[in-house]
Amino acid sequence: MVSSFARGRGLATTMCRHSQNIALDLGYKAMQFNFVASSNEGAVRLWCKLGFNIVGRLPKAFNHPIQGYVDALVLFKWLADC
Repeated sequence: MVSSFARGRGLATTMCRHSQNIALDLGYKAMQFNFVASSNEGAVRLWCKLGFNIVGRLPKAFNHPIQGYVDALVLFKWLADC
Protein backbone atom coordinates (compact mmCIF):
# COMPACT_ATOMS: atom_id res chain seq x y z
CA MET A 1 0.00 0.00 0.00
CA VAL A 2 1.12 3.51 -0.74
CA SER A 3 0.14 6.53 1.34
CA SER A 4 -2.23 8.90 -0.39
CA PHE A 5 0.48 11.57 0.01
CA ALA A 6 2.95 9.49 -2.04
CA ARG A 7 0.64 8.39 -4.86
CA GLY A 8 1.47 9.21 -8.44
CA ARG A 9 5.24 9.17 -7.92
CA GLY A 10 5.96 5.63 -9.10
CA LEU A 11 6.52 4.19 -5.63
CA ALA A 12 4.10 1.26 -6.05
CA THR A 13 5.68 0.41 -9.41
CA THR A 14 9.14 0.48 -7.86
CA MET A 15 8.04 -1.70 -4.94
CA CYS A 16 6.37 -4.23 -7.23
CA ARG A 17 9.40 -4.50 -9.53
CA HIS A 18 11.70 -4.79 -6.51
CA SER A 19 9.61 -7.59 -5.00
CA GLN A 20 9.73 -9.48 -8.29
CA ASN A 21 13.52 -9.13 -8.47
CA ILE A 22 13.92 -10.36 -4.89
CA ALA A 23 11.60 -13.30 -5.60
CA LEU A 24 13.70 -14.26 -8.64
CA ASP A 25 16.91 -13.94 -6.61
CA LEU A 26 15.39 -16.31 -4.03
CA GLY A 27 14.51 -18.85 -6.73
CA TYR A 28 10.77 -18.27 -7.01
CA LYS A 29 9.23 -18.91 -10.42
CA ALA A 30 5.96 -17.04 -9.97
CA MET A 31 4.20 -14.47 -7.82
CA GLN A 32 0.61 -14.28 -6.68
CA PHE A 33 -1.48 -11.63 -4.94
CA ASN A 34 -4.31 -13.42 -3.16
CA PHE A 35 -6.60 -10.54 -2.25
CA VAL A 36 -6.80 -7.32 -4.25
CA ALA A 37 -10.06 -5.44 -3.82
CA SER A 38 -11.68 -4.96 -7.21
CA SER A 39 -12.60 -1.44 -6.11
CA ASN A 40 -8.89 -0.57 -5.97
CA GLU A 41 -8.77 0.25 -9.67
CA GLY A 42 -5.35 1.90 -9.48
CA ALA A 43 -3.73 -1.21 -7.98
CA VAL A 44 -5.47 -3.55 -10.43
CA ARG A 45 -4.38 -1.38 -13.35
CA LEU A 46 -0.78 -1.30 -12.06
CA TRP A 47 -0.49 -5.05 -11.50
CA CYS A 48 -1.91 -5.76 -14.96
CA LYS A 49 0.47 -3.21 -16.51
CA LEU A 50 3.35 -5.06 -14.83
CA GLY A 51 2.31 -8.40 -16.32
CA PHE A 52 -0.01 -9.89 -13.72
CA ASN A 53 -3.20 -11.63 -14.85
CA ILE A 54 -6.46 -11.93 -12.96
CA VAL A 55 -6.83 -15.66 -12.38
CA GLY A 56 -9.57 -15.69 -9.79
CA ARG A 57 -12.41 -13.70 -8.30
CA LEU A 58 -13.87 -14.03 -4.81
CA PRO A 59 -17.41 -12.63 -4.98
CA LYS A 60 -18.22 -9.95 -2.41
CA ALA A 61 -15.22 -10.92 -0.26
CA PHE A 62 -14.27 -7.38 0.81
CA ASN A 63 -16.50 -4.98 2.68
CA HIS A 64 -15.52 -1.59 1.26
CA PRO A 65 -16.40 1.25 3.68
CA ILE A 66 -18.24 3.21 0.96
CA GLN A 67 -19.10 0.75 -1.84
CA GLY A 68 -20.17 -2.13 0.39
CA TYR A 69 -19.23 -5.66 -0.55
CA VAL A 70 -16.97 -5.86 -3.62
CA ASP A 71 -15.11 -8.75 -5.22
CA ALA A 72 -11.55 -9.61 -4.31
CA LEU A 73 -9.21 -10.59 -7.14
CA VAL A 74 -6.39 -13.12 -7.29
CA LEU A 75 -3.55 -11.97 -9.55
CA PHE A 76 -0.72 -14.17 -10.86
CA LYS A 77 2.47 -13.77 -12.88
CA TRP A 78 5.15 -16.17 -14.05
CA LEU A 79 8.52 -14.63 -13.19
CA ALA A 80 10.76 -17.08 -14.99
CA ASP A 81 10.58 -20.09 -17.27
CA CYS A 82 10.40 -23.40 -15.44
